[in-house]
Amino acid sequence: MSSSAQGLIPQLNVENTFGALFIGVTIAAVLFGLSCVQSFVYFQTHRDTGTTFYKLAVICLWILDALHLALIIHCVYYYLVSNYANVNALAEIVWSFKLQIVVEVFIIYGVHILYLQRIWILSRGQSRTLPIIVGIVTILNSGVAIALIWAIYQCQVFSDLVKMEWATFLTLGTITFADVVVASSLCYLLATSRTGFSSTNSLITKLMVYIINTGCLTSICSMVAVITCAIMPTNFIFLAIEFLLAKLYVNSFLALLNARHYTQVTTGTNNCYAFRNRHGVYRPELHIKASEYELQAHADDEAVHPSRSVKPQHSIAVTTEMNSFSSV
Repeated sequence: MSSSAQGLIPQLNVENTFGALFIGVTIAAVLFGLSCVQSFVYFQTHRDTGTTFYKLAVICLWILDALHLALIIHCVYYYLVSNYANVNALAEIVWSFKLQIVVEVFIIYGVHILYLQRIWILSRGQSRTLPIIVGIVTILNSGVAIALIWAIYQCQVFSDLVKMEWATFLTLGTITFADVVVASSLCYLLATSRTGFSSTNSLITKLMVYIINTGCLTSICSMVAVITCAIMPTNFIFLAIEFLLAKLYVNSFLALLNARHYTQVTTGTNNCYAFRNRHGVYRPELHIKASEYELQAHADDEAVHPSRSVKPQHSIAVTTEMNSFSSV
């Protein structure tokens, strides 16, 4: 038995080490399914727009997300299945574990660049100071990510990860700071874009809520990983949380892209509910009688004034109502 394995086995608890990794992979698979649904919704709502930059970005993010899931599954399969009862293999870091960190870095900073591009578009006609600051923060974070990758590839066994805690703290801390800067910048630009129309202001408010919620979700995940790594450095709970970080970033960006579709669905549903419950419980038989009464009134009016043409108001109302339902 190697010396690294001898140092690992006396304090090895499978539940909070490789068991935690297994739970992290399971939750990551669920989040990947959610990102697949969000990607499908985006392509369905933009199927008539042709090939665009954001469609290519969604495809690249989905491919990286799928690759990241495949790597972490291989990592857990290597330890729990391929090397079952092989104590020497438990102490070594498999190649897929190192590569999944590289893919995770590409996903996180790719999403930050996409957010930066949206900030640049929203700041059109205003001062460019804000997007420049966000761009500088993103570039500095990329340098920290390179340092993390270098530190991870210097590790050969899991006990070396404890010596590289500074890289984990520095990377996750800068990621959290970048999330706060990006979310604050987007909310500020949206808040300054308010108009005098209540419908536009309502849509902007909902977008701000989406941005704050998704930004808080990724920031909380990063901070939880830092805290668990500081409190429990000898187990793999913080690594299991890091497995979820890339999935949360992909879902947060896709949720922002689909935010307008979700808000339109909510608005259309509320309008339909309000229309049907304007006078209490909706009763179809009363609606039919009211329509017959209107048709009879139009017929009587046409008999009294034969020279005046009757406008198809009822047809227009029905058409408008059907169009509102088809847009949901």
